[in-house]
Amino acid sequence: MNDTARTGATDTTATPARAVVLNSATGRPRHEPLAPELRTSEGTERRKERAVVLRVMIYVVVAHLLAGFIWLLFVLGAHGN
Repeated sequence: MNDTARTGATDTTATPARAVVLNSATGRPRHEPLAPELRTSEGTERRKERAVVLRVMIYVVVAHLLAGFIWLLFVLGAHGN
């Protein structure tokens, strides 16, 4: 057995969870996705739910404004006769 297993210490030379890879075209670092054990979907799911609720509210408001405008056209058209 090696010293790490005996003492319970962690190996600090292990590969980092997020490796820096250089883009061959620009020479700048390209971000790699997080390792599977570091990915969490808790925050992204909440954001998606909020985005859907916001989008639905906007659609409802726009649909009512459009319906009100069409109704106004009918009212004004009936008064023109």
